[in-house]
Amino acid sequence: MERRNFIKYNSLAVAGVLSSSVFNGAFAATTFVSKRPPVGKRNFSSKAVEETILMVKKAISNPELAWMFENCFPNTLDTTVDFSTASGKPDTFVITGDIHAMWLRDSTAQVWPYLSLVKDDEQLDRLFQGVLHRQAKCILIDPYANAFNKEATGSEWESDDTDMKPELHERKWEIDSLCYPVRLLYNYWKTTGNTACFTEEWHSVFRSILTTFKKQQRKLDKGDYHFTRVTHKPTDTLCCRGFGNPVNPVGLIVSAFRPSDDATIYPFLIPSNYFAVTSLNQIAEMAEDRYKDQKLADEARQLAGEVAAAIEKYAIAEREDFGKVIAFEVDGFGNRLFMDDANIPSLLALPYLGAMELTNPLYQNTRNLVLSEANPWFFKGKAGEGIGGPHVGADMIWPMSITMRAMTSTDDEEIISSIRTLLKTHAGTGFMHETFHKDNPENFSRSWFAWANTLFGELILKLYHSRPELLKKI
Repeated sequence: MERRNFIKYNSLAVAGVLSSSVFNGAFAATTFVSKRPPVGKRNFSSKAVEETILMVKKAISNPELAWMFENCFPNTLDTTVDFSTASGKPDTFVITGDIHAMWLRDSTAQVWPYLSLVKDDEQLDRLFQGVLHRQAKCILIDPYANAFNKEATGSEWESDDTDMKPELHERKWEIDSLCYPVRLLYNYWKTTGNTACFTEEWHSVFRSILTTFKKQQRKLDKGDYHFTRVTHKPTDTLCCRGFGNPVNPVGLIVSAFRPSDDATIYPFLIPSNYFAVTSLNQIAEMAEDRYKDQKLADEARQLAGEVAAAIEKYAIAEREDFGKVIAFEVDGFGNRLFMDDANIPSLLALPYLGAMELTNPLYQNTRNLVLSEANPWFFKGKAGEGIGGPHVGADMIWPMSITMRAMTSTDDEEIISSIRTLLKTHAGTGFMHETFHKDNPENFSRSWFAWANTLFGELILKLYHSRPELLKKI
């Protein structure tokens, strides 16, 4: 089974979503039936989340938008979390949706939109503690793995030529796999003030992250990670005996794969290096404040500064019509790839991840580039426009790129236009998908992709708090 399954739906497949309508590109009915599982069949229920859904729905004028928010916002809790207790500690295993495995990236992103609600819901707070406990356990099993099984059951990828273990679902080295859990721990601490999650396991995780990042700077040699797979997809394996294309060790960190789980072309993936700088500074603060480990804090800050300086020197260049912009990937030899991929971290998402100020001219120039035809993975068609990526292929737009465009915009019309595109491209299902065809939203991939659903819910919740008047205009 591949990371993303490609699924096509026709109008018959989505008929009956509405109480009195057949989907034909527009909705004739005004009554929308919830697509959530029945209450007794939901994986997890949160009083704070349910109250938020009711509160936000009342502020939305468009019934279709309100219906989609109700379907999407709780989708992670409804369908993907497995919450229990292990050795007296909360333990939360989070699948992505239609793939029964836990990605470090996705599991953070899926629960992230509920973080502001944990102070109002003790059980939701325990669920977050469980995610953090599980993530620390996973990283200590293998810091290079991107996805894990709940138990040591092996996977269909165990024949990959890399150091597979039975606990691993997949072992693609991606910088962001280590950054996302740090982001969750740091912001959980800052949001709640709760220090219970600062265990010795997390102290060890911080050391492991620093060691892994330094190894993947590849200053001395190619490091201890390699990966090849027998596959017909070139983006699913690494060239050069599993080490990827050559790099010049200039201080940046190699990411063998992108957050799409596709192999990098130039191994210094710049959005992920920006994310690493943010995470390293957060590690430094936590090491200093919670563990009184000044040595670890100093090492983390030094590495963050080194990576930031290398980004400045090797990843920024002048582009005609755009000015100074950030490259997507570089190799340290002077080669740069100018594009963006919909998966996050992306160049578009840098402010969302706390890696760059939204008002920074460098970001704005880069944003203009990646949201234009100068980005080879930006598509515009009859159904809408947005960023895609090699993972699914040409002409397939990722809804999360449209959501992120709205999340990083200060322009009311751009935000409204983005949401209207999402409204008309869900193919009558009431959920976000991995991708849809630029000319035909009924041609889409992944009908159950929780990250995209909860990210959409996060956008609507953000607007409710920051621009509530827009929810009345759509």
